[in-house]
Amino acid sequence: MASSALSRLINLNRHFNLTGSSQGDKDIAGIGMVKVSPDVSKALSRGNPVVALESTIISHGMPYPQNLETAREVEEIVRENGAIPATVAILDGVPCIGLTSDELEKLANLGNKAQKTARRDIAYVVATRGNGATTVSATMVFANMVGIHVFVTGGIGGVHRHGEHTMDVSSDLTELGRTPVAVISAGVKSILDIPRTLEYLETQGVSVAAYRTNEFPAFFTEASGCKVPCRVDTPEDCARLIGK
Repeated sequence: MASSALSRLINLNRHFNLTGSSQGDKDIAGIGMVKVSPDVSKALSRGNPVVALESTIISHGMPYPQNLETAREVEEIVRENGAIPATVAILDGVPCIGLTSDELEKLANLGNKAQKTARRDIAYVVATRGNGATTVSATMVFANMVGIHVFVTGGIGGVHRHGEHTMDVSSDLTELGRTPVAVISAGVKSILDIPRTLEYLETQGVSVAAYRTNEFPAFFTEASGCKVPCRVDTPEDCARLIGK
């Protein structure tokens, strides 16, 4: 309890005066610093639950207006379950944690014009004042930066087929090993090499658990033929596993 409260206090200063208050300020300290929405900031400062959401699915996952409708629906599901949604994106060079309705619509309208942004791309998108839709790895970076401990997404990246020759491994996997954010997902995409993905996650020291099943899911299907090393059967088990 004490350490949790201390963590909230340490993060409080990140939720105030994070971006310039005028257009002129964009030329100095505002660019490159995060903007936390008021409802997300308030929830974090009070220790209330906040759930991070990625934005690549909005810009690259489906066409407009279905992408906007889906984004709003997912945020509403989070609210209905007692948490505050924090959709993450970079808009005009400013990393935003928690989007307004207008910002969601802007991102949805941009579609593929928004850059798909992983950890490696953050500096470039911010420096060029671009618009970036965050992948799993980038969303984890920003969630951890402001003290959000839980992130929900669809399918994460993994080791591509023939990855032992191409070395095509998603940065999502290394991020899972380096950033202390619990990622709730539907597993990895079924087109990937799931056994090698699980081996890579083990190498990275990532705890992999499935909820009420022994099967590792494959995005749109519950069964992949691969077993998980850990199983949890209650919300309380999940909370204990992630230390909350």
